[in-house]
Amino acid sequence: MKQKTWLIHYLQLLAIAGVAAIIFLAIASWSQPVHALPEYAKRTGEACATCHVNPGGGGPRTLRGALWSARGKADQVPALPGVLLAPGVADGTELFEIACSTCHGLRGEGLFGRELANTGLNENKIRSNILRGRLKSGMPAFDGMFTEDQLNALVGYAVLIASGKAEIPQFEFQLAPPEFHCTPQLPSKICGGN
Repeated sequence: MKQKTWLIHYLQLLAIAGVAAIIFLAIASWSQPVHALPEYAKRTGEACATCHVNPGGGGPRTLRGALWSARGKADQVPALPGVLLAPGVADGTELFEIACSTCHGLRGEGLFGRELANTGLNENKIRSNILRGRLKSGMPAFDGMFTEDQLNALVGYAVLIASGKAEIPQFEFQLAPPEFHCTPQLPSKICGGN
């Protein structure tokens, strides 16, 4: 009887070891997730958000990023002349939501990108940043991605946000603002945010 019990335990341990080996092999052979690599941004002179949907880099690629990768990751990200970011959209609020809010927030509060709300940025600075981008801060250039009317509407709305005069659209599903709790290690008034 002892031999039978010992044999059952031995077979159970062998089965567990086999399952563990299969799991280990599955994990080891799994492909690694895509990450934006800073050396590509440095080599191409473009922000990570030029090629990746996630403004911080990594994850799925934009159309330009997919084309760049398909062409063997050259030293220059291909331009897509004549390809508009938001064809047919004329409203500055909508254009801001489509092109800017993932980084700057719907209210210009700043997420990955710089805070715009109540900063007093002028029209020329905003237009220049949209067209040329800001590589050091990760903002891609949007030159050629808007019609002149779209660009004027977008700049006009961004100026309103910067001046604190924009009427921010209300959304049906509002989330409560996050609660940050300071710890003794962070005695300042502001903690837990960017």
